[in-house]
Amino acid sequence: MQFDSPLRAGQLLRRYKRFLADVRLDDGTTLTCHCPNTGSMLGCATPGARVWLSTSDNPKRKYAHTWELVEADNGSLTGIHTGRANALVAEALENGLVPGISGLQEIRREVQQPGGHSRIDFRLRFSDDRADCFLEVKNVTAAVTDGVALFPDAVSARGTRHLRALMQLHQQGYSAMLVFCAQRADVHEVRPADRIDPAYGETLRQAIATGVQVLALGAEVSPQEIRLLRPLPVVCP
Repeated sequence: MQFDSPLRAGQLLRRYKRFLADVRLDDGTTLTCHCPNTGSMLGCATPGARVWLSTSDNPKRKYAHTWELVEADNGSLTGIHTGRANALVAEALENGLVPGISGLQEIRREVQQPGGHSRIDFRLRFSDDRADCFLEVKNVTAAVTDGVALFPDAVSARGTRHLRALMQLHQQGYSAMLVFCAQRADVHEVRPADRIDPAYGETLRQAIATGVQVLALGAEVSPQEIRLLRPLPVVCP
C-alpha cells in the first residue's frame, strides 16, 4: 500500500482525547492532527517522537492532517493508523500472501455476521465448494523486548466480542479466521497481552481451541509505503 501523496514529517508534542495530537512539523509549523488509533499506543506516543502525517484536501474535514507513522520508542518505524490494517490485509489477500487462503472468487468487506449482531471485516468466497471464510483483522502496534508484539494495548471488549462471533461462525459451519496486522518490521511474534486484558487472552485461547484460525502478518514500513510481507507466529503460552 503506497501513500497517495508524500507524508509530512515532524515531532510529536502530545497526544490527547484519544483522537487528537499536536505536532511540530520540520518547517516549524505547529498543528493539530487526527489520531486514527483508539488504543493506548503503548510505546508509540512518546512526546518528542518522530512522526509522519498524511494530508487531505477534503474541505469538510476539521483537521486536514492524519497521523500515519511514528518512530517508536525502540526506533522502529511503525504504522499507527488502525484504519490502514484492513486495506493492507485486503492487498495481501489479493496477492495470495495470507497463509491458508487460495482460490479466492470474491472478497466482501464489512459484512454482517449471519445470525448475529457483529460486523466482520471480510467474507471470503472461494472458486470451489469450500465454505465461506469470515475474517477479522486486528491492528498491532505495541511491542516489547525481543520483537514480541502484544495485542491489545488497552482493554478491548470489542475485540473479545469479535472473537466470540468468530467462534459462533465456526460452529455454524463457516471457516473463521483472525489476522493480526503488525505494522512494524521489528516484530517476530504476536502474543495476547494477558496483563492488559486477561479476558481477551482467555477468549483468544478458546477461539483457537474451537477451531478459529489465528495468524499474524508482519510489515515493512517506510514513509512511502507499508507492505505486508511475512507470516508471524501467534504464541499463546
